[in-house]
Amino acid sequence: MQNDTLRVILFFCNEVLMLKSRVVPLFLLLVFALPVVPQQTSFPVKREENAASWRSSGLEAVRRARKRKQKRRKARNVILFVGDGMGISTLTAARILEGQLRGESGEENLLSFERFSDSAFSRTYSVNQQTSDSAPTMSAMITGVKTLEGVVSMTQDGRAAESLVELAEKKGKSTGVVSTARITHATPAACYAHTMKRGFESDAHIKRFDPKAYESGAVDIARQLLEFSYGDGLEVVLGGGRQNFLPAETVDPEYSDEKGVRLDRRDLTKEWTSKYRNSKYVWNKSQFDQADPESTDHLLGLFERSHMQYEHDRKNDKGGEPSLVEMTSKAIEILSKNKRGYVLVVEAGRIDHAHHNGNAYRALTDTIELSNAVRAAVQKVNLKKTMIVVTADHSHGFTIGGYPARGNNILGFVREVAEGGGIEKEPSLDRTKKPYTTLRYADGPGHVENEKRPTDDKAVTNPDFKQMAAIPLWSETHAGEDVAIFAEGVNSWMFSGSMEQNWIYYIMRDALRF
Repeated sequence: MQNDTLRVILFFCNEVLMLKSRVVPLFLLLVFALPVVPQQTSFPVKREENAASWRSSGLEAVRRARKRKQKRRKARNVILFVGDGMGISTLTAARILEGQLRGESGEENLLSFERFSDSAFSRTYSVNQQTSDSAPTMSAMITGVKTLEGVVSMTQDGRAAESLVELAEKKGKSTGVVSTARITHATPAACYAHTMKRGFESDAHIKRFDPKAYESGAVDIARQLLEFSYGDGLEVVLGGGRQNFLPAETVDPEYSDEKGVRLDRRDLTKEWTSKYRNSKYVWNKSQFDQADPESTDHLLGLFERSHMQYEHDRKNDKGGEPSLVEMTSKAIEILSKNKRGYVLVVEAGRIDHAHHNGNAYRALTDTIELSNAVRAAVQKVNLKKTMIVVTADHSHGFTIGGYPARGNNILGFVREVAEGGGIEKEPSLDRTKKPYTTLRYADGPGHVENEKRPTDDKAVTNPDFKQMAAIPLWSETHAGEDVAIFAEGVNSWMFSGSMEQNWIYYIMRDALRF
């Protein structure tokens, strides 16, 4: 059929060339009115796509919406997932990469939580920042109060703001905090600690950054975790940051050439097991696997001196580390023993760190792992009794640009739609005749002089590649646009429209009827 159409076009071309010029406009109208030949992608699309399928999927979405009943119910459990730095461009690129890793086009793919029933936008500014850091943004979500840059769960006038985790413990629920970052880092710390300076992760940090505060007896974040006095204490704490819990004289169990940093000589890991009955402290994958949820009521896991490994690098870790999926699953198993329910906060903290390093691959693969952890949680809980919220604390200056064809390698150079369909073999070139990638940063360490820009596909698709950046900075910066909120389960319909970030706390608290 397509060959017949082309023969007709060629016939008309030959005839028109023999006619007077006044006929040419009529000929052009005829040509542009002809049907466009469908263009094929280089990756398979996993679903049928045509006019009928687009209509039917749209109508099905309307039917699902009509069937929904918005009834306010009480939640026994709340799980808050935070993708640190997981802006909307990160979600888009991660969903495409996940699909392409399966050999698909990728654009039609959805991360697990993108299938949730409800979503909204979160406005992430803090009291004194247009573009915020993690301390005030997480504090807003977990305490309901917006605060200042660098401040962890404190009001702007210096008073402690009670977190949902603390309130849950007071109400007799179990609580857990899981992160791939240091557990004393700003986002997880906001759940259990209160400090005007997020850098006060250990007493050594206080002495280094603020000697006056050290002399006056300021309490560091790691110590606040051990001295957490609400209810019967945190049941699950899993993440990195082991150095902040060990004395400066103690050799790290995984790295014989490293030691702890604490100046007070307190070994907080030993204090954990002596403080709580049926408790365990673990620092590697083998110990983690052996921790039985049935017999373990309080589990502390610190799997790195600093942040945990990126998901891409986890398999090479010296001592072995559990994945975010595994930590989330075990946390739910331990917390679920409490018939009164639980509050669990899970952070994919290293999405943010990869972005700061200008490394899209690790940011996206850690986002995919967060999606896997959410999927695992959904399979473990009863959504009639549980609210699940997935969001980000802030975004990054991470962009998806150019005019790449559908199915073009999301990590690679921009290649546009080829004539006749498919993807161009050669990449698009800029004004200096150099190829450019689809993924870029507004600023960061990926900035290089034009003559040093890579032109090889293998270079830009390497997991270690730092994406091109417009402004040269040692560390890429956060961005100030809204981030997405996704919700499922009890009262998820309350997440709607453009919301202040601190409203997330009040919806979670309302679901628990606190």
